[in-house]
Order: sequence, then structure tokens, then C-alpha cells
Amino acid sequence: EVQLVESGGGLVQAGGSLRLSCAASGFTFDDYAIGWFRQAPGKEREDISCISRSDRSTYYADSVKGRFTISTDNAKNTVYLQMNNLKPEDTAVYYCAASGALGYYCLGYGSHYDYWGQGTQVTVSS
Repeated sequence: EVQLVESGGGLVQAGGSLRLSCAASGFTFDDYAIGWFRQAPGKEREDISCISRSDRSTYYADSVKGRFTISTDNAKNTVYLQMNNLKPEDTAVYYCAASGALGYYCLGYGSHYDYWGQGTQVTVSS
């Protein structure tokens, strides 16, 4: 059974940091692109970062570039999202997802992700 389980969300003050984890199981980790997404109340889902399937390149949305870092621990089949200098507008439910179809490019292709986690809430207070 394919599973993606996010953790690490919480409440943090503006300027603070959080590290989200996405533990994957039930599929060959290296054969999938892994992406992080977020959705704030009343807003559309936003693709914020991903690691490509082909060469493990990383990509970031402009809204998080320079503040967020995606990384993997292959031994643990886990993807991390280090979030620094958090802003109130980063408040959202954060999801990780996996795609076996995407190759070199993985950002902005949310509909191509096959498996999704349940999400973790991140709240940034001003």
C-alpha cells in the first residue's frame, strides 16, 4: 500500500522556522518525483517545491525561493521541507505527493501526482 505521511507542522511566529517531513512507503522512492504543495483557506492549491524523478533536481516556486529547502533521506524514504523566515502568508495546509509520470520537470504539474499525503497544518502568526 502506498502511503505518504506528513509531519512537522505547527504554530510559529513570523520569522521562525519549521521542518516538514514526508515519510513514503509502498513504492520505490527513487522512481518518483516528490512534491510539496500547500493550500490556504479560500485559495487554490499552490505547488511550492519538488524533486524531479529523472536527476533529483530541485525546484521552487518564487514565493518560497530562498526561504524553503527540499531534501531527501533515501535511507529513510523521507523528503523534508525546511522552511525558514516564515511569513503569515505561508499559513496553509501542506501536502506532499509523489508522481511516477513526471520526468525532468515537476513543478506546476500537480495533476500528474498520483499519491498524496493527508496534509499538515502550518500556521504563522504575525
